Amino acid sequence: MTVKYAPNELLSITDFTKKIATILKGIKEQSCEKVGILKNNKLEAVVISTDEYERLKSLEELFETMEHQGIFEAVQARKNTPLSSYVPFDELAKKFNVDLKSL
Repeated sequence: MTVKYAPNELLSITDFTKKIATILKGIKEQSCEKVGILKNNKLEAVVISTDEYERLKSLEELFETMEHQGIFEAVQARKNTPLSSYVPFDELAKKFNVDLKSL
């Protein structure tokens, strides 16, 4: 996913350092959502509010928890699978024409 920036949301690092107090005030007062900082015309960093940063970190933690829960559930389901249902690795490799020596 590519984040879109309005022209006033992208600043060179030089302009950013000159206007930092105004930019931080705008972000704090929510008149500006984000500011992308460019160095040599390449996006190097994004400044966002602490509230937005904390919200994003919470979402990240939630997704990690969901991923761990999914892994846990898969392991639990596999523990209940009888060994007779398992397919030996060499048979699986043969079925898909995989040369085990090349691995």
